[in-house]
Amino acid sequence: MPLLNKTEARSSLLSAAPSKTPSGRSSSWSAARLALTAFFTADGFLFASWVVRIPDVRAQVAASHSALGLALLCISAGAVATMALIGRLCLRYGSRPVTVAALAVFSLAVALPAHTHSVLALGAVLLLFGAGYGAANVAMNSAAVDLVAELRRPVMPSFHAGYSLGGLLGAAAGGLLASRISASWALASAAALGLAVTALAGTALLRAPAALPRPSTTSTAASAATSAAASTAARPSRHARLLVVLLGLIALSTAYGEGALADWATLHLTDDVHASTATAAAGYASFAFAMTAGRLSGTWLSERLGQTRVMLLGGLTACAGMATAALAPSVPVVLAGFVLVGLGLANVFPLAIAQAGATAGPQGVATASTLGYAGMLIGPPVIGFLADALSLPAALLTVAASSALAGLLALAVRRHRAA
Repeated sequence: MPLLNKTEARSSLLSAAPSKTPSGRSSSWSAARLALTAFFTADGFLFASWVVRIPDVRAQVAASHSALGLALLCISAGAVATMALIGRLCLRYGSRPVTVAALAVFSLAVALPAHTHSVLALGAVLLLFGAGYGAANVAMNSAAVDLVAELRRPVMPSFHAGYSLGGLLGAAAGGLLASRISASWALASAAALGLAVTALAGTALLRAPAALPRPSTTSTAASAATSAAASTAARPSRHARLLVVLLGLIALSTAYGEGALADWATLHLTDDVHASTATAAAGYASFAFAMTAGRLSGTWLSERLGQTRVMLLGGLTACAGMATAALAPSVPVVLAGFVLVGLGLANVFPLAIAQAGATAGPQGVATASTLGYAGMLIGPPVIGFLADALSLPAALLTVAASSALAGLLALAVRRHRAA
């Protein structure tokens, strides 16, 4: 079994200091990196394809708002229940084969909700949907951590840029086709595209050289050393576990803001700033485009500023942008605030996941991803409750607070790593 992101040397590659491309690597866009980027893009495309068809599926199963909410909660339940298991499977079989299998399952699951005719059946299908989504995200991020260590460059944000771009493409395609084809055909087409990407990119990913060489079977000592290292990685030290939890809290704080803006940005523009429906639709779009652009520049920023500074400055930028967007009475200023939030949060989550993987391998990725997913889960309802109790602008200020917390936790991670 390949040694997957296990040693302290690999962990140090993800430290706060900027890293440089090793000599002899004129281009880091290997076949494995291109294939893995295609997996991230397909993952974002598939999820967005489902999101834009939720109203159609809701009408098909005749669900009330509360019943639909419970059914959608099954996505989170399936994802959270699967993530820890997938971390162990990545340790046992390698992240790349698990990535291919997980995206195949997720692709097939995407087509199923359109064929349900009751809330109970929808909930059962969404459990599988969530399991595939959670499995794909842990496995892909684990494979990406291996490539980050191999390339010795902080390229994790580029993979998440692929996810963001896939989400934008999926939402755009779903919107354009909404009035032309049924939900069943739309989701079946998305599933077929996902399976095609799985087959093509999966072949390239599995054929590409492993991130680290397999231990030689002729060297008993080397094999024993590898087994010992793998055993140590399978049981991270208390110091490593605490570090992973801190990184998971960074992911949670960031995902809290992403989830909140996905559900409440448009409503804030229409209800509080009195923007038109068309203008309000541009609110979340501006945030999403800014996040995609920020992730595309994430590697460049990390190499020049260091990852800790990128996370700290990103959290503070998002804090300032969200405070502006929540309190400003002008539509252009609110939109500018959303852009700052997108740029600020863009690289915090991927860098946190990358460092968790470097610290504790796939299990670290699973733990941090689970905490991050919890943040995305609790963000929208917390904002809703606070909006009822106070006001929506006041509730959105919690996104500013969580963003600042993510940046400050990055400093805590650096101090803990140095201890």
